[in-house]
Amino acid sequence: MTTSVLSNEEVNYYKENGYLLHKKQLFSPEKMSTLTNIFEEQLALKGSKLSDELDTPHFRDERLLEFLLSEEVLDLVEPVLGPNIGLWSSHFICKDAHVGRSTPWHEDSAYWNGRLSSFDKIVTVWLAIDRSSEENGCMRVIPGTHNNGFSDYEDVDARLNLFATQIKNVDESKAVYFELERGECSLHDSRIIHGAKANTSPYRRCGYTMRYFSTESKVYADKNPGFKIWLARGKDIAGSPFVNV
Repeated sequence: MTTSVLSNEEVNYYKENGYLLHKKQLFSPEKMSTLTNIFEEQLALKGSKLSDELDTPHFRDERLLEFLLSEEVLDLVEPVLGPNIGLWSSHFICKDAHVGRSTPWHEDSAYWNGRLSSFDKIVTVWLAIDRSSEENGCMRVIPGTHNNGFSDYEDVDARLNLFATQIKNVDESKAVYFELERGECSLHDSRIIHGAKANTSPYRRCGYTMRYFSTESKVYADKNPGFKIWLARGKDIAGSPFVNV
């Protein structure tokens, strides 16, 4: 038996709004220090890549599986996904001071369309490695948009943005900003409209996204060449190509 770290009220809030701020320390100070050191190593090895392009770092450094498959994180996501959990992906998203690019309005699910059978039970845990504020380009969401289906997109300048497309006609007046202290985290549904402004402040803003899905959803091996997923907890329900089954 696992202990739910979310109350029924918090779970209901997440399901209704598509997100939740978990303003508590996710890991111990020692584990956060170790995770930060791994990030700094990855950052030093990135070469010509921009700091916001450190995608699937756990493919390169499996020390990160200690965090991605940890009880601390799985106990957090189980109340919203259920007991059968797959590790979908992870990403260090670092917006450097003064020059960090904006993240256009998007739905994560739109970029994964066709790679999984369903998107209604995929959650991202966004862990603040640096303090994340409106000043340095924290994440922001449009509450309740996780039930709207796929949106229409338009092209944007990829030199200034993390992606080359953005959702059309987003009402930014409804945006909620995810301000987090180091070690705190948020959860959001893969279908919710979200993004972030550019970081024009003197403060770096780095987060580690840890993404999970219910194994009721099937990952299509032929649509994910070279991509690795782990069975994090429970059983493989739909028959996905987990590397550890």
